[in-house]
Amino acid sequence: MSRAVAVPMPGSLGALWRFSRPHTIVGTAVSIVALYLIAVDTLPGLGVGDGAWDLFWTLVAGLAVNVYIVGLNQIEDVDIDRVNKPFLPLAAGDMTHEQARAVVGATAGLAVLLAVTQGAVETVAVLAGLVVGTAYSLPPLRLKRFPALASLSISGVRAIVVNLGVYAHFSLALGDGAVFIPAPVWALTLVVVPFSLAIAILKDVPDAEGDRRFRIMTFTVRRGGRAVLRAGLAALTAGYLGMALLGPWLIDSAQPLVLMGGHLAALAVLLRWSRDVDPRDPAGFTRFYMRVWKLFFLEYALVALACLAG
Repeated sequence: MSRAVAVPMPGSLGALWRFSRPHTIVGTAVSIVALYLIAVDTLPGLGVGDGAWDLFWTLVAGLAVNVYIVGLNQIEDVDIDRVNKPFLPLAAGDMTHEQARAVVGATAGLAVLLAVTQGAVETVAVLAGLVVGTAYSLPPLRLKRFPALASLSISGVRAIVVNLGVYAHFSLALGDGAVFIPAPVWALTLVVVPFSLAIAILKDVPDAEGDRRFRIMTFTVRRGGRAVLRAGLAALTAGYLGMALLGPWLIDSAQPLVLMGGHLAALAVLLRWSRDVDPRDPAGFTRFYMRVWKLFFLEYALVALACLAG
């Protein structure tokens, strides 16, 4: 008789939630829902609610990939996190390595299983996300050691794999059977590139002490927090101005006032927040960084709203 194998689970749902890095979970969910709404606006004969099950399973697969990527990074970085992020469950001792590996393995398997049932496009997107996330954290590549490659890894998944991959899947599954990427998705991809690059470099500013101690040579360690803050703000400003000025021209079917006014207002809020931030204050900078994530959520909402309003 075969013996049942108990899968170790975290001691609390709170530990599992912190392990999933909630801000990244929200970012992935907002991205996928916004892309679905753009599909509703651009694909002929599709209305809100059509393809709801496809949206649901795409969300589950995307969130599973997200948990795999951030979970694997925590498993590999537990010693660094004890310095930089002691509140994370592995670093705090609220989750064991065995539990973390079980969660990471289960989410990777779930993502692949769901992707295979959803079609070839989603399978390619899911596998690309898993491969890049693995290369980012695991030896021998461990791309996070190299600032440029680390930033490109994050922006590649957020801007290209998510936007183009997820929309291509919706186009194929919910449209007429052909893959077509419309102007709103191309514009969203272009603006998410500087956004995700900014997120990739700004996240390391509060972590300078631990990264320096463990020889993770981030841009912050090499250039200093003030220079990284300026670079991140420059990237975000370029993205916002690009969408405010070129967005109405690139997306002629969208409501121009929403695109222009929304992006200029968001830029004003960003610059106001940046006036009070000090890169030498890890706690204060972390609060600023989490506000940048809120603007990332807003970006998808703005583009989707402009398309629906148009």
